[in-house]
Amino acid sequence: MKIALTIVACTIGLMGVIGQTAYADSPPPPPQPTPPPAHKAICLDTSRIDHLSFPDDRTILFHMFGGPVKIWRNDLSHECYGLKFEQGIAWTIWGNQVCSRMQVFYVLRRGTPCMLGEFTPYTRPPPAPSAPAAH
Repeated sequence: MKIALTIVACTIGLMGVIGQTAYADSPPPPPQPTPPPAHKAICLDTSRIDHLSFPDDRTILFHMFGGPVKIWRNDLSHECYGLKFEQGIAWTIWGNQVCSRMQVFYVLRRGTPCMLGEFTPYTRPPPAPSAPAAH
């Protein structure tokens, strides 16, 4: 009986060594990609929106009443065809906020669905100097 227990113990010990050796010889796991940093959504109070402007098919400017930021720029997730030409959108707003990366809207007269992207404070570029008058 003592011999049988010794053989079992040696077998279990060998299995542990073999298992460790096999693990030590295997390549290390590939590094995991780092997830992108989570961006906190910026939400605008809809009662403070004065009007919108559409400089191109990828940008909406939210002109605000009061507050520290007078204009918020939204860079859309994708190009929204016809936005600049039509100069208007239709949307359904739940609650009293419009949030970055969460609001779907439609281009007027086209029905093109689009989604808001990131909001950033916007400052108008200074006007270009006027050319001197020719004499």
